[in-house]
Amino acid sequence: MFAVIKTGGKQYTVAADDLLKVEKLDAEAGTSVTFEEVLMIGDGADTTVGAPLIEGATVVAEVVKQARDRKIIIFKKRRRQNSRRRNGHRQSFTLLKVTDILTGGSKPAKKAAPKKTEEAPAATETVAPLFTAPAGDKDDLKKISGVGPVLEKKLNELGITKYDQIINFSAEDIARVDDVLNFKGRIERDNWIEQAKELAGN
Repeated sequence: MFAVIKTGGKQYTVAADDLLKVEKLDAEAGTSVTFEEVLMIGDGADTTVGAPLIEGATVVAEVVKQARDRKIIIFKKRRRQNSRRRNGHRQSFTLLKVTDILTGGSKPAKKAAPKKTEEAPAATETVAPLFTAPAGDKDDLKKISGVGPVLEKKLNELGITKYDQIINFSAEDIARVDDVLNFKGRIERDNWIEQAKELAGN
């Protein structure tokens, strides 16, 4: 089945699932628009021509996107008047996807609303301790370059709470932390041990 519709002062031949570029419509992407100016409908060998419109016929389409066409250069020159004018223009358009061609006053079928499912609370990602956290107040590990609140929390979960622990990291300790937090050499690259020494006043 096909239909001929009128919009934006132009006529378009459309069929279901066609993509159609028309003059800009005031509608957001994802919304449906209905065209009631249907001039002709054809279904196989049967063709109905409106006078000028077909009563009860509509075409429903979904807005795919709002966009602008490629730039057109407009150049005007007045001969021997030292007058030149150059302007550019990009025409706005709406891209549609035709979803239904309806006759006899039929209404478009309503889309079933997606069922709401109860979302399980997001699990908090935790890591198993690698070290025994020393007693006393925690040092502010965020002072180390590249360590933010999230990373500081993960380090604390590993049992790393003091600058002295980082200062005394062995190559094996660095490898273990690298492996668990997927650092890819970040501790050595950012020179955490030297930073911790400066922060601890050593």
